[in-house]
Amino acid sequence: MTEFWFIRHGETDWNVARRMQGWQDIPLNANGVAQARKLALRLRGDAEHSPFSALYSSDLMRAHHTAQAISEQLDLRIRTEPGVRERCFGVLEGVELARMDQAQPEAAAAWKSRDPHRPIEGGETLGQFRARVVDAVDALASRHAHERVLVLTHGGVLDIIWHHAQDLPLNAPRQEPLLNVSINRVVVDAGSWRIANWGDVGHMNVAVEDDFSAP
Repeated sequence: MTEFWFIRHGETDWNVARRMQGWQDIPLNANGVAQARKLALRLRGDAEHSPFSALYSSDLMRAHHTAQAISEQLDLRIRTEPGVRERCFGVLEGVELARMDQAQPEAAAAWKSRDPHRPIEGGETLGQFRARVVDAVDALASRHAHERVLVLTHGGVLDIIWHHAQDLPLNAPRQEPLLNVSINRVVVDAGSWRIANWGDVGHMNVAVEDDFSAP
């Protein structure tokens, strides 16, 4: 059994503008940096009661920079895991959601369909993305049996994790949010996934000292 704490990265300017990020390497904005600080302090308190065994991050900047704040507080080195990188959205990357139908109508229709086999030009199918994420998480579970593990990742990855843990098809409506710096706890045991808690952002209401080192 492995207890994962999957955490979405802090806010970026593209999050605010509602632009598709995908594999584009977008940094945290000022609010995202502040979010990472609060998250790191929260996790330091959690670790005092029950320590984390490892800290993994997507290889994209917005996740890795969020992980840096945690690394400093928990004294855990960041291990890069490309398997939990965001989905590649191909020609949709950089496009605002509001303009997607006009800018890339065919790719937009493919993305909205949530058909696991329908391609997006230049990107991954939803089925390819799902296989990558599930394989990566199962491999981490095998590597960290009977441990608690932090994984810094992305909204699309969390969507895959939620559906897989609920044993739902990818086109089923998702009833939970995918919030920046949210903590989403999932237990993986012998290939079986179970959600323990989802969308925890209680730490965002906590004040942060001015002298906290930035990620």
